Amino acid sequence: MSHNIRVFIADTFDPWFNLATEDWIFNDMDPETKVLFLWRNQNTVVIGRFQNPWTECNVDLMEKDEIKLARRQSGGGAVFHDLGNTNFTFMSSKTGNKKEDNNEIIINALKRFDIEAEASGRNDIVVNFDDGPRKFSGSAFKQKKDRAFHHGTLLIDADLTKLGNYLNPNKKKLESKGIKSVRARVTNLKDINPEIKHDSLCQAIIEEFFNFYESKCEIEYLDHDFLQKQPALNEYYNKLKAWEWRFGETPKFSHYFDERFEWGGVEVHLDSHKGMIKEVKIYTDCLFPDAIAELQKSLVDREYAVGSVSEVFDTVIKDFDLDELKQLRDLFINQIS
Repeated sequence: MSHNIRVFIADTFDPWFNLATEDWIFNDMDPETKVLFLWRNQNTVVIGRFQNPWTECNVDLMEKDEIKLARRQSGGGAVFHDLGNTNFTFMSSKTGNKKEDNNEIIINALKRFDIEAEASGRNDIVVNFDDGPRKFSGSAFKQKKDRAFHHGTLLIDADLTKLGNYLNPNKKKLESKGIKSVRARVTNLKDINPEIKHDSLCQAIIEEFFNFYESKCEIEYLDHDFLQKQPALNEYYNKLKAWEWRFGETPKFSHYFDERFEWGGVEVHLDSHKGMIKEVKIYTDCLFPDAIAELQKSLVDREYAVGSVSEVFDTVIKDFDLDELKQLRDLFINQIS
């Protein structure tokens, strides 16, 4: 039986645009329409809705290497996206959105490249090797009463070294109530068939989508100009790009660190929620307790971010004329970056 379908392809590698497009498709389109959206992000770490970027990512290295951070609306773990990674999104009514159907479309598309894949567990698609299965696709899901979407990644020619670099946070004493990612053995599809490329795989997925729903449609290409035509999409885009969403939605966590300097030892306990410092305790045997007390007070309700913390320290250092606090400032910056 034929269905009403639409197919979108992103003509931009902007992660916030692509994730906003997902929100627009999910929230504003007719749920009775079967939608396929294919897209890529350039040099981006995407974390799940309830994840902590400081425990999931090497935030300092990401900033140095100009790697973007995006937080999606759905759950699941942290992933690194580059142009070797193709993303898919399926959206339809809640009753009509079955991950088994969506996986079948992907698996059938891969058969065109002589790749035999299978669904594994709740979220993954894998290829079996002699030494066991290797994952090339992970998924996440979101639904409300009348609609649902299923989106996932397809590793075609991703830089797996970068994946390891940016998804391994600095070893810090952080206790987070957020959801932690589960790492798995992964592989690129090009290592199985060197001929597979983003464009050819997208074409295969689209054709299998058409076959499955016994329908065809014109492919719609989306870019930033489209934002001006869709106010709702523009609103989602601005939200997802904002610091308040990417960092400010971080669950509550605690951070402990200590160090000994020539002028005394320090033991620091920070509590953070929604990207803001909510409580600071600095235990020390130094000889300038008034300055430490001012730091504790001034850091509360500031962003858990290098710029915000540096600003507080610079003010206290100037007010108390204490160069020793520069060492403590550098310790804070190293720990939270």
